[in-house]
Amino acid sequence: MNLARNTIVVVLLALLGMAFYTLFAGYVPDESLNISALYYAENTAAETGAQNVVAAIIVTYRGLDTLGEVTVLFLTAAIVGLVLAESRAPKKAAGHGILPPGELLTTGARLLVPMILLFGAYVFINGHLTPGGGFQGGAILASGAILMLLADPGKRFSHGLISRIESISGLAYVVIGVIGAIWAGGFLDNAILPLGTFGSLASAGAIPLIYALIGLKVGAEFSSMLQSFEETEDAA
Repeated sequence: MNLARNTIVVVLLALLGMAFYTLFAGYVPDESLNISALYYAENTAAETGAQNVVAAIIVTYRGLDTLGEVTVLFLTAAIVGLVLAESRAPKKAAGHGILPPGELLTTGARLLVPMILLFGAYVFINGHLTPGGGFQGGAILASGAILMLLADPGKRFSHGLISRIESISGLAYVVIGVIGAIWAGGFLDNAILPLGTFGSLASAGAIPLIYALIGLKVGAEFSSMLQSFEETEDAA
């Protein structure tokens, strides 16, 4: 039985390795940019005022795609919450069956969580200037949330607060998109706000605001999923 299973694993890994080798061996870099990429490279900075071209493409030119990605993440968080709520056993008494965290973890959380949250905010606020953005910043915020859960297993975040943050940021994101479609060039067009000085924090129009909303929404959704997993584990 184990031999057959190991053989299947080896065969699958060999096939996967062959697939990657074929892709790598047959890769030929383009000598020039295609029409879309060339347009983005030449016009993104002037049209959006964003120093990070990738961020401008994701938030403005591909705004509807980004909305779809955020919607998929929201549905995932909602499904995880519903499924775990159905399978969750009755809650234990506060502190019952929960081992106290170590002093190192508790002290580390007190020192690191504020810096993690600050760094997450920095990443999505500066997404139009440096590598990063709303999704990355939101994931960093969620890592701070899981550290707090590990450091103090007896405490729980307010589901109502997380839900309000997620709902308000998501609604504001859509409203900004609609305003862009009505008053500017299209959905999530960042020109609804002044482009500002290129390379400065107050630049790129509405992109910093949009990324801040995405960061809060993603962070709230990931935190909600993490707490749902934690509560289910405690109830098991």
